Amino acid sequence: MSDIEQTVRTRLRGLRRAQSLSLDDLAERSHLSPSTISRIETGKRAISLDVLLPLARALRTDVETLLAEDVDEDVVIRPTPTREHGRTTWMLTKATGSTTAMKVRLEPGPRPQPRVHPGHDWFFVLEGSVELTLGERVVRVEAGEAAEFETMTPHAFVAVDGPAEVIMIFDRDGHRVHRRDGATD
Repeated sequence: MSDIEQTVRTRLRGLRRAQSLSLDDLAERSHLSPSTISRIETGKRAISLDVLLPLARALRTDVETLLAEDVDEDVVIRPTPTREHGRTTWMLTKATGSTTAMKVRLEPGPRPQPRVHPGHDWFFVLEGSVELTLGERVVRVEAGEAAEFETMTPHAFVAVDGPAEVIMIFDRDGHRVHRRDGATD
């Protein structure tokens, strides 16, 4: 096995674990089987473009980052849009950090069910308007405004009166929930 192959395998496993994704989670996102992903990570299956591309997309990175000789030297993040569940997401931090930042474009839709989870969330509305449900309150957050809250309060947010773009920052606990359930909760 070449050094680059081992590096790619290590990066794939590291990104999956940093995002708290099980093999089943990543399989669902990439439309590959869990056993295929496991064999790739352990070196029992060759890495080819037909699996590398869907894995990179599912891990919200690009193939160039997976293949780069020295990723740590590059401090510039080049976000790639990911579209799912009526939203577009750009990851603005490296997947291995303890805090996650992302830009999200939300489309108006039904108000999601408020949820609770460990953690702390913060978002800044770049464009449009967002209605944030916090417990029994509904707070409208306009372009140029931010919201910060403890996530043990039942919460959800949705774009109103048209699309909205937000920058979100949350800790690792919040990242697990937003990754799993979508950025609108």
